[in-house]
Amino acid sequence: MIERPDDVHALVGRELGPTSAVLIDQARIDAFAEITEDPQWIHVDPVRAAAGPFGSTIAHGYLTLSLVARGLTELLPLGPGVVSINYGLDRVRFPSPVPVGSRVSMTVRIGDLRPVTDGVEFVARCTLIADGAVKPACVADAVLRYLRAPA
Repeated sequence: MIERPDDVHALVGRELGPTSAVLIDQARIDAFAEITEDPQWIHVDPVRAAAGPFGSTIAHGYLTLSLVARGLTELLPLGPGVVSINYGLDRVRFPSPVPVGSRVSMTVRIGDLRPVTDGVEFVARCTLIADGAVKPACVADAVLRYLRAPA
């Protein structure tokens, strides 16, 4: 549990995780497609996708990326004295698709920490991988700020 922003110092260089796995089923893919208005057939048409390059529908890359927030919450739980601010992403890659029915988990490596007003800023290298995959589904360098929460 991160009780104060400075608690992150003890985690620099360490790999945390993996998280519990998340099932990427067709319902989740369809819901993401609807919310993001991205109905490309490779995601939402199982019949057509079966004849496509991956043999089934696959998760949107941004759906996979969205799991970073869940993973960070699980691996870096925050106490009431800390607020997490998503400051951005330095680098995101999708080396491998996530076929429907996959279970995805995440590890995090903490690095590049620096002080900021009322807290710290750091880079969390987030690596998401589908069960049985050789390559990660997503590697993202999330830039986070942990700040002191108002009393």
